[in-house]
Amino acid sequence: MNVEIIEYHNKYRRQFKEMNLEWLDRYDLTESHDVEVLNDPQKTVLDPGGFIFLAIRNGDVVGSAALIPTREGEFELAKMCVRPEWQGRGVSHLLLNKCIDQAIKIKARKIILFSISKLQRAIGLYERSGFKHIPVTDAPFTNADVKMVMEL
Repeated sequence: MNVEIIEYHNKYRRQFKEMNLEWLDRYDLTESHDVEVLNDPQKTVLDPGGFIFLAIRNGDVVGSAALIPTREGEFELAKMCVRPEWQGRGVSHLLLNKCIDQAIKIKARKIILFSISKLQRAIGLYERSGFKHIPVTDAPFTNADVKMVMEL
């Protein structure tokens, strides 16, 4: 596969934004919160203590995932996407494992995520990785009808 998982660098900002907006727009999911994060990942994710990981192949971003701090010891898994031509090759699994490993490394207590029920492949990945469904509360997105948690 020859995909490398790296920490975010600003030189990939445009690719990170375009790739995420592409899938959000495909499912008609783009909301102001998404645009805010994608317009300034440094300010919205990294500066508050979060992480962004990129799947890179030959200098191109083919996938991404972020951990955004929500409260003490808790992070939201966000901006997880893989370019369509790279889906089904294990890239999302690599990104998710990197996020879980990072959360454990920094001694986070839990990871939460928000999704929508029509994204069944993604939800299946989260379930297989140990995320559990919980009631949807405090969603930063109006269309989120799935909330999951992984206790670490």
